[in-house]
Amino acid sequence: MQTFDLQGKEYIELNKLLKLVQWVESGGEANMLIENGEVSVNGDVETRKRNKLRAGFIITLFDHQIKIIDSLSPEPIA
Repeated sequence: MQTFDLQGKEYIELNKLLKLVQWVESGGEANMLIENGEVSVNGDVETRKRNKLRAGFIITLFDHQIKIIDSLSPEPIA
């Protein structure tokens, strides 16, 4: 599974993530896929283009899957 590092940021918007990881060529393509229900977040279909993705979220588009991480955030103590 691929990962995306927030690097200390609170979140990244779903449509921006799809562009940054190069799963789509444009923001318009990202928005269309999201609106059509092709993207899931944590196993649920997501239609909000600007859904705020935080560390621990798993995003799926067709055969692609990515986990959001934050390498600058301390690991929770178990």
